[in-house]
Amino acid sequence: MAQYDYDLFVIGAGSGGVRAARLAAELGAHVGIAEDYRIGGTCVIRGCVPKKLLVYGSRYAGEFEDARGFGWTCEALRFDWPTLIHNVRREVDRLNGAYTRTLEKAGVDRFLTRASLLDRHTVKLAERDETISAKTILIATGSHPFIPDVPGKEYFITSNECFELEELPKSIAIVGAGYIGMEFASIFAGLGVTVTVLHRGDQILRDFDDDLRDGLAAALRNRGVGLRMNADVASIEKEGDGVRINLKQGDCVIADLVMAATGRLPSTMGFGLREAGVELGWNGHIVVDENSKSSVDNIYAVGDVTDRMQLTPVAISEATALAETLFNDTPTSVDYGFIPTAVFSEPEIGTVGFTEQKARDMCRMVDIYKNSFKPLRATVSGRDEKMLMKLVVDGETDKVLGCHVLGHDAAEIVQMAAVALKLGATKAQFDATMALHPTAAEELVTMRQRWEPPAPIAGSDAAA
Repeated sequence: MAQYDYDLFVIGAGSGGVRAARLAAELGAHVGIAEDYRIGGTCVIRGCVPKKLLVYGSRYAGEFEDARGFGWTCEALRFDWPTLIHNVRREVDRLNGAYTRTLEKAGVDRFLTRASLLDRHTVKLAERDETISAKTILIATGSHPFIPDVPGKEYFITSNECFELEELPKSIAIVGAGYIGMEFASIFAGLGVTVTVLHRGDQILRDFDDDLRDGLAAALRNRGVGLRMNADVASIEKEGDGVRINLKQGDCVIADLVMAATGRLPSTMGFGLREAGVELGWNGHIVVDENSKSSVDNIYAVGDVTDRMQLTPVAISEATALAETLFNDTPTSVDYGFIPTAVFSEPEIGTVGFTEQKARDMCRMVDIYKNSFKPLRATVSGRDEKMLMKLVVDGETDKVLGCHVLGHDAAEIVQMAAVALKLGATKAQFDATMALHPTAAEELVTMRQRWEPPAPIAGSDAAA
């Protein structure tokens, strides 16, 4: 029987890799892990966590303005970017240390260097002469920002570099209108930066519910964010201390910085995966089965490096299931149904389940319940804002298929609504739940009137 240095060797110490390594070690496996940047991965080091801290920071200008309506006098306000970014980096350092100590406590051997495969059982560490053998190998290398291939692409920054800015620009152009683009547009706008979003599609946030897309677009424009739809970047040139973004439509946008927020690609290049026989998919992702196993039966992959949902809790769940299956003799699978997600824009989006369009494509009958209203707080603060609550319901079974919220604390609301949808709650059960008053979330259990689209005007194309 072959002898290996490790029962499990993990390449990539992000949320998924760290979880799998720790659990496997706690279950008695001899585990090693390699990471060529910092332990914690994208989410902890330069993604979800530092981004959410910037979101909090960017909202204070609005909070101070709202305070006036409640009797508070806020004079001589001044924002200092170096203070905010220093404190964010300090928290990232703390989390990096916490993740490192978690691995140490579990007895996981750590290698802070790049690792690659020489074959299905052999790992080469970049800074060591010898190789390491492992019975099972897990690839958890995550993803990286995609940079559009246009002339002048070297002028792009990405979400990674946003956390390294030593000073704020006066203006920024953001190419792309997915959740990353919308979040950073909100952050920069909240901090006083002039923001222009350039998107080649006809509306922001593709694949989100249309009411959320339209509602957020209107709110961002109301806050002064420039949204340029159907705008294709042709090239980027240096313009003084900034850049000129030339559009295929013939005009241009000038800004201090230009950011690419055009999606992320699985990080699979340069790890020896093809050489080891691992099948890669259409965008370079590792092809895996329902148990996260690749085409090579001892090599597995979890998280963003696969073509599944690019969400930290999903990577953690996949890693947990893998450790239970392989090292605790407890076959475990991940249920990808009704996974909640959020866009930490201003206003915020929380969503779970099917969009209205997806439900109509799948179901014979769909009932829609929705309400747009001014939240109680805004009635005194004077802020021009609306909140949207929407339920998508199967008209035959009465099951709630989707819950979509736009507004303050949307993500917090939807996290709990996701429990109900996961359990198969019906609209009648929502209705039978007592409201918690006065809250915005009570709308989810008090909406009784089905929404009907407005009748087409006689003589219009829709009525023809």
